[in-house]
Amino acid sequence: MPDTDVVVVGAGQAGLASAYHLRSSGLDFAVLDADAAPGGAWQHRWPTLRMATVHGIFDLPGMHFTPPPPDEPAAEAVPAYFAAYESEFGIDVQRPVAVTAVRNAGDGGLLVETDKGTWTTRALINATGTWTRPFVPYYPGQETFHGRQLHTAHYRGPAEFAGKRVVVVGGGTSAVQLLVEIADVAATTTWVTRRPPVFRDGPFTPAYGREVVAKVEARVRAGLPPGSIASATELAWTPQLLEARERGLLRRRPMFDRIVPDGVQWRDGTAQHVDVILWCTGFRPALDHLAPLRLRGPRGGIVVDGTRVVADPRVHLVGYGPSASTVGANRAGRAAVRELRALLAAPAPA
Repeated sequence: MPDTDVVVVGAGQAGLASAYHLRSSGLDFAVLDADAAPGGAWQHRWPTLRMATVHGIFDLPGMHFTPPPPDEPAAEAVPAYFAAYESEFGIDVQRPVAVTAVRNAGDGGLLVETDKGTWTTRALINATGTWTRPFVPYYPGQETFHGRQLHTAHYRGPAEFAGKRVVVVGGGTSAVQLLVEIADVAATTTWVTRRPPVFRDGPFTPAYGREVVAKVEARVRAGLPPGSIASATELAWTPQLLEARERGLLRRRPMFDRIVPDGVQWRDGTAQHVDVILWCTGFRPALDHLAPLRLRGPRGGIVVDGTRVVADPRVHLVGYGPSASTVGANRAGRAAVRELRALLAAPAPA
C-alpha cells in the first residue's frame, strides 16, 4: 500500500491550493482526483456558461489567472488554467482515482480506500466539493410526473427545451441564468422559489463577502450542515438580468405545493401544465466516503474549527462551509497545511 503523510482528496480549487502549500511543508503527500482530466467541477459545467457570466475566479496561489475572452466557455477556460497550474508547480495528481471510504487504520493512521487500491496516511485533506451531490427536494406527487425532471448538474444548454413549458425552481444565480437562457426558446417559463429572491443593488464588496462567509461559518460551528455560499449571497443586477426584468422574465411565483402528472399545483388549487421541471436547488457536500470515521455530530453537520474537524484533528475539510468559495479555498488550504504540519511534528503521546 502506498504510504504518505497527507492524502488530498480532490483536485479542484481547494485541492490544488492545499497541494501548493504542501509542496513546501516538508510533508510527503498524494493528490487523488476522481475526474479523468484537470478542472474539478468546472469541466462539467454547461457549455453555454461563459466567462462573462461567471462569478469572479480568484487566482490559485502563486499563479495569476489571466481573464479569457468574455464569450469563452467556463468549462474550457478554467480547466485549462488548472491544467497549467498542475504543470507549472509539478503537482502530480493521480487520476482517475475515486475514493470510496476512509477508515481508521488502527495504528493512529488512516486507510484511504479507492477503486485503484488503498493508501495509508497520517492525515487527510478532503477537498471533494459538492458537484457530485446535486440536491433535489421531494414534493408530493413527484413520482407521478409524466414530463422530464433534471437538475442544474445535468443541464447542457437551452436547445433541448425548445417549445417546452418549463418551471425553473430555485432562487440562486444558476436559476436566474438558466431561466433567462431557456426563455428564448421555451414555449413558457415559470420561476418559483421558496422565499422571495433578494437582489443586491450595490457592489459585492469585501465587507459583504465577509458577511456572507460569517453566516455559513456560524452554521458550521453550531454543528449544522453548512448552507452554501451561494444560498447566503444576494443576486446581483447584471446587464443580462436587468434586460430580463424589462422582458418580464423575473416575475417569481411562490413554491408549488405538489406535483401532478401533467404539471404542478399550488396550495390554493391553481395548477399549471408543465413539460419540464428544472431543479436549480443546489448541492450537498460530497462526504459519504468519510462516513466510517463518524465525524457528524447530533445536529447533522461536521463541526470544524477553521478547516480542522473538531472530532478528528487528522482530518481537514477544505472547500467546505465557509471555505467553499474560490478565495476562501485558497486561504483554507494554507491554514490546513500549517495545522497539519504542527500536528504531525508533535511527538506521539506516551
